[in-house]
Amino acid sequence: MAHPKRKISKTRRDKRRTHYKATAPTVAICQVTGEAHLYHRAYWHEGTLYYKGKAVMEKEVA
Repeated sequence: MAHPKRKISKTRRDKRRTHYKATAPTVAICQVTGEAHLYHRAYWHEGTLYYKGKAVMEKEVA
């Protein structure tokens, strides 16, 4: 197993990591409900679960 001969400074380490950037997730607008949601994810709108513009499930009220 390789061992470093010298400690890598925080500055040098962080220079290497500058290319890793967080990006904002892409948001889609549903054409049925007009709700903003993440792609390939189901989402709730007024007590109904939607996926790909179709009602999948309704919330039961006890």
